[in-house]
Amino acid sequence: MFDHLPDLAFFAKDREFRLMCASRRFIERFGFHHEAEMIGRNDFDLFPARLAENFRRDDEEVLTSGKPKLNIVELFFTDQGIPDWFVTNKLPLFDEKGRVIGLMGTVQSFEGKKQVLQPYLQIDRALAYIREHFRSGVSITELAQIVHLSPRQLHRKFVETFGASPQAFIMKLRIQAACELLQKEGSQIAEVGRDLGFCDQSAFTQHFHRHMGMTPLRYLRQFRLRRS
Repeated sequence: MFDHLPDLAFFAKDREFRLMCASRRFIERFGFHHEAEMIGRNDFDLFPARLAENFRRDDEEVLTSGKPKLNIVELFFTDQGIPDWFVTNKLPLFDEKGRVIGLMGTVQSFEGKKQVLQPYLQIDRALAYIREHFRSGVSITELAQIVHLSPRQLHRKFVETFGASPQAFIMKLRIQAACELLQKEGSQIAEVGRDLGFCDQSAFTQHFHRHMGMTPLRYLRQFRLRRS
């Protein structure tokens, strides 16, 4: 059934956070062709460490409380490598005795579920602009003018909505884009940093380490080791 629902991906995990099943859209998102290729993997096998840590915290909360965690707004990259917001729902799975034995969830695109994102729509135009220009650089002053807010008001809106300033939000997006690019065959660290607007490889390495807890080189080596 989930394979035929547009823009909706389904997954289920056991208590050890291992994937037990997934819909076709979820599987293809990671470049796999068959469900069996994903069974037994966890978020740390599929995502950058910082993202996986966030997902793990949400999973632990659901497994511990036995209560759903709904409408989690998260940033992913689409199949075309474009950053976009997605809405995740996670619900506990119970056995016949009422014990939590795992969790299941759905992931749906921002466009597919805008009605649950009303607080975010106030700065929707800012997000759209950032999506198109984050690689080449975004002026906060120009961004504020686009959404008819002062820089101070824009800053407050971003902190209220995302818990980060516009500058921090954009940098996080650039680092996540770097992770995506580093996973491509034949990627070069210097070239990735240059494509994302960093002035030199040293600056790229510094920002990457600050966000990911490791250098781009170490990240690249770990990813290639996992894939092999």
